[in-house]
Amino acid sequence: MGFTDLLDEVGGFGRYQWLHVTLISLPGLFMASQNLLNNFVSGIPTHHCTLPANHSLFNLSHQQVDRDQLLKAFIPLDSSGTKLDRCRRYVEPQWQLLAANSSANMSLLQTEDCVDGWTFDHSEFRATTVTEWDLVCSLRPLKQMIQTIYMGGVLTGAIIYGSLSDKYGRRSVLIWSYLQLAVLGCSAALSPSYTAYCIFRFLGGMAVSGVILNGVSLKVEWIPTKARTIVGTLTSFFFTFGQMILAGLACWLRDWRKLQVVVCAPYFLFFAYSWWFSESARWLVLKRRSEDALKSLKRVARINGKPEVADKLTLEVLHSHMRKEMESSHSTFTAYDLFKTRGMRRISICLMAVWFSTSFAYYGLAMDLQKFGVNIYLMQIIFGAVDFPAKLLALGMLSYLGRRVSQAACLFLSALIIFANIFVPTDMQTVRTTLACLGKGLTSASFTTAYLFSGELYPTVIRQTGMGFVSTMARIGSMAAPAVLILDEVLPALPSVVYGGAAVLAGCFACFLPETLNIPLPDTIEDVEEKWSGINIASRQKEGVSLQGGVVSNDGGVVSNDCVALKELKEIEATGLNAL
Repeated sequence: MGFTDLLDEVGGFGRYQWLHVTLISLPGLFMASQNLLNNFVSGIPTHHCTLPANHSLFNLSHQQVDRDQLLKAFIPLDSSGTKLDRCRRYVEPQWQLLAANSSANMSLLQTEDCVDGWTFDHSEFRATTVTEWDLVCSLRPLKQMIQTIYMGGVLTGAIIYGSLSDKYGRRSVLIWSYLQLAVLGCSAALSPSYTAYCIFRFLGGMAVSGVILNGVSLKVEWIPTKARTIVGTLTSFFFTFGQMILAGLACWLRDWRKLQVVVCAPYFLFFAYSWWFSESARWLVLKRRSEDALKSLKRVARINGKPEVADKLTLEVLHSHMRKEMESSHSTFTAYDLFKTRGMRRISICLMAVWFSTSFAYYGLAMDLQKFGVNIYLMQIIFGAVDFPAKLLALGMLSYLGRRVSQAACLFLSALIIFANIFVPTDMQTVRTTLACLGKGLTSASFTTAYLFSGELYPTVIRQTGMGFVSTMARIGSMAAPAVLILDEVLPALPSVVYGGAAVLAGCFACFLPETLNIPLPDTIEDVEEKWSGINIASRQKEGVSLQGGVVSNDGGVVSNDCVALKELKEIEATGLNAL
């Protein structure tokens, strides 16, 4: 018997679980708003140098030419020769350029920087951080730095709140994360300076990790095994819908301070009702708080309409169901064990490349929507909608082609599409948008595959450590992605070359991973070495060598528990689909 059997006795997926899953999943509608917010709060409007005060367009309104024509006397054309330069202006007005037959040598005309600031077009964005603090031209890298700093906060939060939840519980850290995101997110809208805004975004990113990590854990640990896959599939679409909600809110408000408040204020509501959640009974027992766990289980049983079961529950019954979990908690493993042996080292190195590159390419595409030349609000909706078929495609490929082929194929195809978009002219907006959507969909499918594949490769005894480690690599990739966009100042195609090259490299690493389709999950590090490294465990044990100090049976074999492994696989499937 295990904890899942105990959950079935107190009602299985009953009334409490329905409310529990729904309430924890609702914040997912605004998780996309946090991760992709920089597309809108730091949108770059069309702009040009502000004209000298004595030559403003208002003072020159008597000129019998339209505004765009008049600007040509003050602003030179950019390198393409089709648009006005965004960062330079003529030192003196060049009225002769307004003549239809002008033959002036443009290269000889003296220009200067925008010493009087910039004039922004407010038709697409009324106000953004870019217009607030002039994050254009030489300061343009600071716009991408906001997203990098935010992702740094997400990475830091994953490290800090992951360990805190093991120490203080999932519920407590989740409640705190809701409050932190609500307060600091709304405070960011009042930022008086760029530095203050970056600090608030960093701290908000930490809270986002607390919400995601503890929300998923608390949700999964109260759901019976047979319901986890379908629940994980359905709740994963909250993030997808959230991307569309973000586009609607941004189009409606068009002001970065208002948008910042609107996407963070709902977390006050989530904080208010989160006190209703019950702490994970599994965690409580492992922390030797069995009486608290018993109270939680009795509460769940009563909400599920099982008062007779609640009356029969005792500490002895609870301990009999969770004996295996309590025994497994006695052994401690660290990240060092992920690289200690040959098989584990091979898996960990390959997965590092896969997770980093998948996140790197995903956020590289999702965080630069303006480059496609399509309305940014429409582009965000399209990018959100493409996740629906992408996740269904991933499930189909995993079932019929296997994990390794699916992972490598998603990475190679996404790289091919990223490279192809380099050669599509900027005026072919439909083609560029279509390719970008395909690329984003494939990287989304790669994410889904990576979650399931990683869970099947790592053994039960160190699976959580392994998943946490590769997830950290994904956070690093998401931090690096916005910074690479700065390279388009050197060469417009350079960011795409970097994103595509990383995906190709990761696809090659994926080819060296073992196939896990229809193969029983490994329970111990010895299982991994025996299955995928060809090490004969029996002979190693005769020599007195133990890879991890696991429990060995009388006949020299490693004792495993396929039931526990299968249940953990179901958890990973649900968690992986919910992660995006």
